Amino acid sequence: MQPWQPLLDWWFGADGSATDIVAARRGLWFGKRDSQDREAEARFAALVEQALAGELKGWADEPQGWLAHLILLDQLPRMIFRDTPRAFAGDALARPLLEAGLERGWDRALTPIQRVFAYLIFEHAEDLPLQARAVELFRALLDQAGDAERELFADFLDFAERHQRVIARFGRFPHRNAILGRACTDEEQAFLREPGSRF
Repeated sequence: MQPWQPLLDWWFGADGSATDIVAARRGLWFGKRDSQDREAEARFAALVEQALAGELKGWADEPQGWLAHLILLDQLPRMIFRDTPRAFAGDALARPLLEAGLERGWDRALTPIQRVFAYLIFEHAEDLPLQARAVELFRALLDQAGDAERELFADFLDFAERHQRVIARFGRFPHRNAILGRACTDEEQAFLREPGSRF
């Protein structure tokens, strides 16, 4: 078994349609539960630390390992280090890794639902050109989706567009300000009182 397979099995669960996988794993991906964060820490904290230290570069030599490496840099820190600055510690490392894999066509070797967790790295960037790329990539996923999964991938595109609008307006995600010790502007404070402003 490849060293990244237990992570991918945990993250995506059993094989199935994108709709089935999302139904089974949405709570893990977006649920923000302490028990899930602690499970992520217990199972994968050592790998996250290796990824952050640049010790897993060989994983990116094939698509599944590349995807797992991206998840270790982007998704797992957001769970293990939730509400601390280290939640975003892998972002700057994940972006060039994503770029390199896209150039090699690694994303096209993944299933559509797996590709979501590559493209989310651009969606998480406080950078407007990268936000535009995220929207472009999620729009392409929607265009390729079959009828049964169009609603699902339309939802992912909608979230990408919402992230893009926030960066276009503020140049950063205001909901990160407190965690990162950044002062909020009055406009950002007003925005953070709106429903859905914190994703």
